[in-house]
This record gives sequence, structure tokens and C-alpha cells, in this order.
Amino acid sequence: MKRLFIMLLIACSAITTISAQQKGKQDNVPYNVKALFYSIITTWGDPNEVYSVNKNPETNQIESSVRITTFSADNDKFPHMAGKVYLNTSVISDAFKKDEPKSYQILHITPGDFKRFSLKAVNEDGQSETYQIRNNNDEEMWLMCCKNPDNPKLRDAYAIKWVITKEGTKVNGMVYQITSLRPDKYEKPLDYSKRMFKIEGRVDDEIKDSLYNIYIAESREALYNLEDHEYVACIPVVNKRFEWQTELTKPCVGRLRCIFPDGSLCSAWIDLDFVPGETYHITVHNGYYDEDKDYERRVGRQSGKSLIAETVKVVDDVPAEYHKANPIEDEFETWRKTLSAQQELEFKIKGERVQMEIEKLGKQYDFIKSILKGSNSGYQIDLTFKEILKINENIEAKWVDVFKLFKKRNMPKAAYPKIYKEIIELYTGQLREIDNYYKKHGAMSKEARKVNSYVLKQNEKYMDAMEKCIAE
Repeated sequence: MKRLFIMLLIACSAITTISAQQKGKQDNVPYNVKALFYSIITTWGDPNEVYSVNKNPETNQIESSVRITTFSADNDKFPHMAGKVYLNTSVISDAFKKDEPKSYQILHITPGDFKRFSLKAVNEDGQSETYQIRNNNDEEMWLMCCKNPDNPKLRDAYAIKWVITKEGTKVNGMVYQITSLRPDKYEKPLDYSKRMFKIEGRVDDEIKDSLYNIYIAESREALYNLEDHEYVACIPVVNKRFEWQTELTKPCVGRLRCIFPDGSLCSAWIDLDFVPGETYHITVHNGYYDEDKDYERRVGRQSGKSLIAETVKVVDDVPAEYHKANPIEDEFETWRKTLSAQQELEFKIKGERVQMEIEKLGKQYDFIKSILKGSNSGYQIDLTFKEILKINENIEAKWVDVFKLFKKRNMPKAAYPKIYKEIIELYTGQLREIDNYYKKHGAMSKEARKVNSYVLKQNEKYMDAMEKCIAE
């Protein structure tokens, strides 16, 4: 009897321990939020949703998944849940608040707030995708992040955003359910980031580049001696963007070379300084590219530290051999000497007028940057882009006037490409500014698109003029 009592005591103790362990184990599943999303998706969701799942082939465990569903509902019936009709959105906030104890991050942004919100999803292979969740001041958004119950290295992100139409009859929104690595699992320590070199690139819509080979060498000479097949990485272009990074212990030189869809290598390439702890931003166009001027000035070709730039010897007296090798400068200087003092003054005045407009342009783009750091007011940004378009049109009118004067004074044709190049740099610089605005603002307004379209047309116009001039 005593033995039976001891066995029962041990059994009870074990049951108590197991029960305590089960109670201590956190259930990370936000059942209320999941039920809410299920109800919205099944009632109003668009069947053409984004859906992808990546699993470990050996364990069959999910490593990442994405489900993004667009929905459109009648305002007087949103949201619909468990067979009931709610005339306001309090049910959404209730669901998130009830599940808040199961999350490690929760966020609510109300209409009228200027905040933007994006979510970065990274899988175990290091591949990443950034989803712009909220990019409109009129949207309301809820977000919750929880540890994945099956794999604590993963994060389950649940987000919903919606906006009421101007007529007030419809509610349009999106539901996001994204599983990926927890940020603390892929964010590297500071010393690691100091060794990391990164390239972030874009290609024009009309460009059909599909892949980029990356080459690395310790010196300019070694880079030039590399064979076509001696690349270290082959980077795909996805949605007109490409990205690559590597850990470096010291500066070196590198090359980007495009592979066309038919598998052939481009006859041209882009050589850059690869510097630890730095990111090079590049936009590839048809036959040329926008360099990262800030990068080149700080650590690249214009820094005095470049490994890729040729060494230029500065001398006081320019030898005759220079003029033989540079007939364009020689011809231009000869022409300048034929101008009278009055004619030179005429050119100077017109040039200063163009420069004044360019300085106005720079101030407008600086103002947009300041807005993005502060209120991020779409109204103020639109007014600024209207002014930018007006200034661009004034600059074009002044350039037309200058070129008429060039023709009248018989400036040699060989000097035109240099002037065209400076004009093109003005427009490519603006395209970079517009791209930065788009990245930070999350969307491109109608006024911004007008400027972008105008600048692109002007850029193409002067590119064609320069190519025609060179061909002649």
C-alpha cells in the first residue's frame, strides 16, 4: 500500500511538472488576428493574391512565406466577421489588442499621419525583399510581429492597411501575412558592417539586362587581366533592380558587366572602386549610367584614394604634345581668342543666367529632402515639383538662347559634346534626386511624374544631340 502511494505521488508530481511546462510554453499564435484576416479575405479578398512558400527540402519546415491579399469592401459592411456586420473598424483594433501579449512588436498608424512603413523579409539564404506596407497619408494600418511557433528563428508578421474612398462608399486595402527570419538573426554587428561593400542598382524600363557578372581584383592592372569567365558572382535583375554585397578587408577594384537575355556578354562594362563599409548606388541607362557622385567624391575616383582611376600628373606648362593629343581643347581655345571683349561678356551674362536657374533647382531639391525628414507633406512636395518643372523649362529656354549664340559666333562643332555632357549631367542628377524621393516617400505623385517625364525627355534629347555631334 505504501509502495502504491509512492508511485501515485511520483505520477502526480510528473503530471504537475508537465502541466507547468505546458503553461510556461508561450503560444505565439495570434488567433484573433488570424480569424479576422480569414474573414476579410474570404468575404472581400481578390483571388489573384501574392502567394509563395519556401521550405527546407530535408526537414520540410517553412523557411519563409508571403501572402498578400488585396480586398475591396462596402464601407457600411466593413469589417465582416463571424457572421456579424460592424459599422466601424473597432473590431480590427480589438483583435490586435487581444493578441498583443503574443507579439513582440505592435504598431498602429492612423489616417493623417505622415509616417511610411516598410517590412524587410529575409530568408536563411540571405535573399531579401522589402514590402512597402504604408505609403499613403490617408491609410490606416495595424501591424503585429510574433515569433513563429514552430521555428523561433522566424518572425510571423501580420499587417493590414485600408483607406476609405473619397465617395465614402468603399474601403480598399491589403492584408499581409509574411514569415521570414527575425531581424536580430540577420542584422550583423557593427564591425561586420564596416567590412561590407554593397551595390544597389536600377536599370531603365527599356533596358533588357537580365544578369550582371561581378569581377574583383586587387589592382587596376589585375582587373584588366581577368578573363570573361573569372567572375565572382552573377546577380539577377529583378523588377528592374539588382543588389549585391560582399565582405572586404581592404579597398579593391571591381567590375559590373551585363549579360543580355540571349546569354551574350555586353561589350562594355563599368569599373568601380570597391570600398569596405560603403554602398554604391547606380542607375544603368541605354549606353551610359548615373554614377554615385557622393561616393566618387568621398572614396572613389575623385577622392585621391582611387585604385581604378588613372594617375594624372599636374604640370605648370602644357607641352605641345598635349595639344596634338587634344585637338578639341586647342580648337576651342583658338576660337575663344577670336571673340571680342564684348562678345565674351555676352557669353558670360547668358552663362550666369543659366547658372542662377540651376542653383534655384538645387535649392528646390534640397527643400524636398527637408520635407521628407520632417512632415513629409505631399501637398508641399507637389508645390515644389511644380516649381522644379517651371525652372527646368526656364533652363531649357536659356539653353536654346545660348546655342543660338554659339551658332552665331561660329563655335567649332568639336566643342559641342563637352557642353552637351554638362547638360546631361544636370538631368541625370535630377533623375537620381527623383529616385531618392521615391524611395523615401514610397510613391510618386502626379507632379513628380511630370518632372520625371520631362527630365527623361530632355536627357534623351541631349544624348541624341551629343551622339549625332560625335558621329559627324
